[in-house]
Amino acid sequence: MARSLTMSVSATALAAASPALAERIDSPAWDAIQGIEIEEIITENSYEVRKVFPSEIKDGVEQFDITGFAVPLGDTSNVREFMLVSDMGFCPFCGDPDHGAALQVSLTEPMPFVMEGMRLSLRGSLETIDDPQTWQSTIMRDAVVIDG
Repeated sequence: MARSLTMSVSATALAAASPALAERIDSPAWDAIQGIEIEEIITENSYEVRKVFPSEIKDGVEQFDITGFAVPLGDTSNVREFMLVSDMGFCPFCGDPDHGAALQVSLTEPMPFVMEGMRLSLRGSLETIDDPQTWQSTIMRDAVVIDG
């Protein structure tokens, strides 16, 4: 039986492939996230996502600093959770792991306003996600804005 899935994707995320919006941040933090190896295993009876984490993040990182571009998950005011991407040419909802990296962020305090594509530097606790049923591999919790 087929299921129907409806997802609202922001205009910036959909237009992210535009060369005019292309900007990328290269840093050791993004290199560590992009270094996560993910293998999807689908059989007739099972589904599994295996993840191998780089040594520098495999046990999580208590204080993790990263700079990227915000992609709100819904409302843009009083935002507590959003996606952070390394590359404005990357849509975190399109499922292409070969293009950029994405990180879910959970702030300690909501931001009054988050504009799509807003450049932010954050500090928080990076946690790895071992759940074999999802491609999501990391989340930043208790994050605070240190620049942006």
